[in-house]
Amino acid sequence: MAEVGILSLLPPLMAIILAIWTKRIVLALFAGVWIGGVMVAGGNPLVGTIQALEWIVNSVTSDWNARILIFDFLIGAGVGLIYKSGAVNALATSLVKRVKSSRGASVLGWILGVLIFFDDYTNTIVVGNTMRPITDRMKVSREMLAYIDDSTAAPVAGLAFVSTWIGYELLMIGKGLDNSNVVYGTYNVWLSSVPYRFYSILAIILVLIIAYTHRHYGPMLKAEYRARTEGKVIRNGAKPLMTIEIDLGMPKEGGSLWDFVIPLITLVCVSMLGLWYTGAANLNAYSQDLDWWTELENPFGVSFINYSFVESFREADAATALLWGSFAMVIVASIMLLGRKKMTVEEWEDTIVKGMKQMLFANTILILAWSLGTATESVGTGDYIISLVTGSGANLGPWMPLIMFLSAMFIAFTTGTSWGTFAIMVPLGTQLSMAFTNGQINEIVFATIGATFTGSIFGDHCSPISDTTIMSSIFSGCDHIDHVITQLPYAITVAVIGSVLYLLFALGITSWMVLLPLGIVLLIGAWYVLSELYGRKYGIPHGKVPVYVVEE
Repeated sequence: MAEVGILSLLPPLMAIILAIWTKRIVLALFAGVWIGGVMVAGGNPLVGTIQALEWIVNSVTSDWNARILIFDFLIGAGVGLIYKSGAVNALATSLVKRVKSSRGASVLGWILGVLIFFDDYTNTIVVGNTMRPITDRMKVSREMLAYIDDSTAAPVAGLAFVSTWIGYELLMIGKGLDNSNVVYGTYNVWLSSVPYRFYSILAIILVLIIAYTHRHYGPMLKAEYRARTEGKVIRNGAKPLMTIEIDLGMPKEGGSLWDFVIPLITLVCVSMLGLWYTGAANLNAYSQDLDWWTELENPFGVSFINYSFVESFREADAATALLWGSFAMVIVASIMLLGRKKMTVEEWEDTIVKGMKQMLFANTILILAWSLGTATESVGTGDYIISLVTGSGANLGPWMPLIMFLSAMFIAFTTGTSWGTFAIMVPLGTQLSMAFTNGQINEIVFATIGATFTGSIFGDHCSPISDTTIMSSIFSGCDHIDHVITQLPYAITVAVIGSVLYLLFALGITSWMVLLPLGIVLLIGAWYVLSELYGRKYGIPHGKVPVYVVEE
């Protein structure tokens, strides 16, 4: 198709505007995909519709996407079994004995989010499903839970030394170094870029500050005040993406805590082992020098002993590992419930089907979000934005972190993908920064790479068409648009502070040991001022909602 210039922004922007305006995310996403199809078809609506449908079919049949969709269905089944068994109520009852307040529940959600660091999808599932019954009892809004869930998913996984993200991140850095004809350790570059990922670090810190103090601003202040004073964890008329209570009915009495803990541990452990296994298998595919003992003793042909978790995680197939983990979770939960006759076969089958049914709407949104990503790629959204950034030709060396941060934020927000933005922007940012440093690896290169990664995570964290944002809404049981609207002011606050820090970098303050503490101070100041202003606006002193405490 011919170059469309600024019109390439139309599909993603239309989807975002319609999603926020109509609160109909399926309609908005399909509209974005359809507009992209019509643009590719040269304005022909019939051919454009056919193209849009082809993109949707390809999104379903893509190997990675298909595994994630099946993974979601299996997670729905597993969560359904755990819920119906009464295990969730048993867990909530157990934790309520220790978590006595809305503050404790909010902080516990943050702690779990930081601890489940190895994968953003697993993070959203574990935190959302574990904390939802607890935060409901403690009168914490679903919007707040979704915010905690989302802000400790991509931001945490993107910083973790061992995660499903690090292999892909290293690959993107390596591409940039190769394009610059520079030989340098990609892991060392990655490690040096981490302190410059101001958005990710400050986003995680802001969640803890808000969870502990209960001082809010923006729409979240109203949501939390409603939950605390009226007991409504979701607003009237809200449409949560997961309605487990309605779909599955009341849970059984006398649930066991172990019916929750053991399947969840199975999910995490099998997923971790799957990451290790698939990573080692991929490494073996690159190097066929297995020793005779490994070939004799290991029927799978994969040398586990030759590779560490860190090495394997860099090459892991996350979708396959999560698929194995979710299937194992369902199998273990089924054996526990059927073997102890806590469910009949008929009840088990009915729960499995209804659990999967919960994920139909969520998977529909994921398919359309992936299709929209294809549409934006086809119309050249990313290429257009890059051309704007790189067109001046000026000596922008010290300004590269700020430029790449803002560009990556915009691309990731409008396309809904951090990994897609990584693929576009990280090699480019690495190559451009090294062009300005004459091939030298220094703070400009580290800061540019860090800024590009964390700017991309901004979009993954808060774009209404991001799969992680959608999954946070799903597993927190939150209305998706309510989640997006309440989270955005916090995300934008952190993004603005991150921009200020990269501006200071451009002006000569290049040490992260100065910039990061300064960023924390600015973050606390911004949070305090905004909570005061919104508190006055809404008539809630200091923007502080009451702390709900369970009466003994």
